[in-house]
Amino acid sequence: MRPAQIVATGAALLALTGMGWWLLAPRLAHAHCDTLDGPVVAEARSALDKGDVTPVLKWVGKEHEAEIKAAFAKAVAVRAKGPEAKDLADTFFFETLVRLHRAGEGAPYTGLKPAGQVEPIVAAADKAIADGKGDALAREIGQAAEKGVRERFERLLEARKHKDDSVEAGRKYVEAYVVFVHYVEGLHDTIGAAGPDHAREEKAHGGEAGGHVH
Repeated sequence: MRPAQIVATGAALLALTGMGWWLLAPRLAHAHCDTLDGPVVAEARSALDKGDVTPVLKWVGKEHEAEIKAAFAKAVAVRAKGPEAKDLADTFFFETLVRLHRAGEGAPYTGLKPAGQVEPIVAAADKAIADGKGDALAREIGQAAEKGVRERFERLLEARKHKDDSVEAGRKYVEAYVVFVHYVEGLHDTIGAAGPDHAREEKAHGGEAGGHVH
């Protein structure tokens, strides 16, 4: 790998790291669904207590309905055999539901995660949904994006002043440039919902994923 490629690769990694927790929100949301305090398990607990599988069917595709109904029936039957059996039955159903939910997202299932592992942005998103108010969440994300752009832009301008002073100074400018451009590109892609999430959303609305502008 050439020096310039090394600089670019390193800068790209720095840019991805520096994008912050909120930029990774879509991936974190998927991971949130396999935690014991996530929305999927929460609804599964309620469904088991009420003896009605219908509310959890929305978390899986139609092709998995039969499997979920069968797992639910088994869990309900076993739950009646005592406290220990109830815990085992519940866990069995939670795992089945989360596994099939993630399969529908095209994501791997790696087991149920303990409660309390929800990322701040996901918790904030859940709160916004519960409150029915997204203004505070939108402002927080917007402010984080603006701050990130301004900070990287200022570093780029400062480095540009000295880019011709020496080779080393020139490399620092190139690194600042790559970090800035990758950061902005990452923001653009996320805001535009490019990629699998966008395609899934378009499919859900009966349309096709649109083009991507670079």
